[in-house]
Amino acid sequence: MPLRNESPAGILGRMVEPLPQTPEGVELRHLRAFVAVAEELNFGRAAQRLYVTQPALSRTVRGLEKLVGCDLFHRNTRSVSLTPAGAALLDRTRDVLTDLDAALTAARSAGGALSARMGQLWSPVEETFNGELAPMRSAFELMHAEFPMPEGIRLEPVNAGGVPGIQLVPAEDFDTTVVYAHGGGFMMGSAYGYRGMAGAVAQAGRARVLVPEYRLAPEHPFPAARDDVVTAYRWLLNTDTEPEQIALVGDSTGAMLLLSVLVRARDDGLPLPRATVLLCPAVDFYAPEDDPPADVEQHMRFQNAYLAGRSASDPEANPLCADLSGLPPTLVQSGEFDGLGRNTDVLVARLAAAGNTVRHDIFGVDGHAFQIYWSFHPEAADAVQQVGEFLQKPAPLTA
Repeated sequence: MPLRNESPAGILGRMVEPLPQTPEGVELRHLRAFVAVAEELNFGRAAQRLYVTQPALSRTVRGLEKLVGCDLFHRNTRSVSLTPAGAALLDRTRDVLTDLDAALTAARSAGGALSARMGQLWSPVEETFNGELAPMRSAFELMHAEFPMPEGIRLEPVNAGGVPGIQLVPAEDFDTTVVYAHGGGFMMGSAYGYRGMAGAVAQAGRARVLVPEYRLAPEHPFPAARDDVVTAYRWLLNTDTEPEQIALVGDSTGAMLLLSVLVRARDDGLPLPRATVLLCPAVDFYAPEDDPPADVEQHMRFQNAYLAGRSASDPEANPLCADLSGLPPTLVQSGEFDGLGRNTDVLVARLAAAGNTVRHDIFGVDGHAFQIYWSFHPEAADAVQQVGEFLQKPAPLTA
């Protein structure tokens, strides 16, 4: 029996036999067009409301009627009214659109909250860029202190052939050892400060992760950092660790540094590691003939400190100018809206043109080296998990 005061549309709705599934081809534009006409009962006003032409709106509604299999409106030259089928569809369609709008609002809100949290963590660092070196380094360390180490990862000090550092060791057995080069513009960052990010790679990849404490500019310009990481890599090779068990991972300028390490190791005749992972590689040295990057003054401060008078096109210091042939298979991750990643596509193209296997994954994230936010950002966590899967493969994934 019908409920008291129940609308005809509600009665009809209860009588309708449900379809096994929504007809293929029904799109959101069909539903929004239908609701606009049903509420206005005038195609001209509904078209103005949706910012479309009246003929286009009529075609959309006709298309929906064909997909549903019945007329939704009575039309004549003077009026438009809902058919019983249209009345049955209207209430449910309103609910669908309301729920969808609420879902999109929640997604935007969550995305905005994540971006805001990333910005709150990064802003105190950026505010120090035009000031003294010590506060800049302290702010960078304080930011990284906010990131946790995953549970079950053991931290140990290590001396890698005279280069101090730490290693992160998972509880379970591991077959891969990672050399991790941290970011920080060649002027900031530390092995201990990066324990959270390195620990996440250790957990995701079920790998031991060695983080060398390479020397920083401006006190120690190029090639000090590169030579320290090469020394740590040589030490690994001399401790019964096979090159097939070694992978290199680095973020931002650490990724750029690893490319210089690989070129030096290759030219010195060392066996190369099994794979390389470059997280938001900052391969964007600026030369006078180039278009200036964003925040060019800050950019030049880091670049000049590292190069110490060397040319920005020096192939030893700038991997984009080096011979990149014969390097290990490489996974590159970047953020779609990362202003510091302007030359990532160039790097990927040059690696591929040199005959290397390279895969480039782009994430819709607004932030440089976004992977460091893995503990609260879902896309960053997914990116780290993909790094882990890449490291666990007996043979790295192909492009």
